[in-house]
Amino acid sequence: MPDFTEFEKKAELHFTDKSLLQQAFVHRSYINENKTSGLSHNERLEFLGDAVLELVITDFLFKKYTNKTEGDLTAYRSALVNADTCAGIATSLEMGGFLLLSKGESKDTGRARQYILANALEALIGAIYLDQGLETATSFIEKHFTPLIDDIISGRSFIDAKSLFQEKAQEFDGITPSYKTVKESGLDHKKKFTIGVYVGKELIATGEGESKQDAEQMAAKLALEKRGWN
Repeated sequence: MPDFTEFEKKAELHFTDKSLLQQAFVHRSYINENKTSGLSHNERLEFLGDAVLELVITDFLFKKYTNKTEGDLTAYRSALVNADTCAGIATSLEMGGFLLLSKGESKDTGRARQYILANALEALIGAIYLDQGLETATSFIEKHFTPLIDDIISGRSFIDAKSLFQEKAQEFDGITPSYKTVKESGLDHKKKFTIGVYVGKELIATGEGESKQDAEQMAAKLALEKRGWN
């Protein structure tokens, strides 16, 4: 079992209820392999943390950018709270070394691990909120998320791949791209989707993800690279 007091030191946190902190790191696959552990997986905490994160970031952006439109603020928020950003912050906090995973999941170092890290970070935010309240959760989020906004805006990474590919396809081909599910695989709680992006009848690229939205974004990103539009 990982030493979660070590993580508290790394993250500069102090939990009153240590079981909440531990639960934030428990993946469903660990429970499936350790049914007598007495632990609960982190999906409820993730659900809560996602809502807290979105609220805090929305409030921050609303107050910081008083002249921006709703569309701009939505794009900024999406870039700040997406899985890539969350996984990056989780990695910087060295959360990977504290995850409780099945033997199979622990060997995965690819995109699936990034989703697990992102979900664990949201669960951690949920745990902070329950243990210490909104003020402490807000401080944690502002410390780790909001400093990224300037780079996101200057690098225009808030423009999501789907929107950019649609803009370019309409500009150069006069056609709005369409997306079709090529394949679904995995168990209900761990689906993987493969989605193709088409310009007319031509398949430009396929992307994979644990949600259709993520798969579409990956397909669009690869399509941008293929067409040289990125």
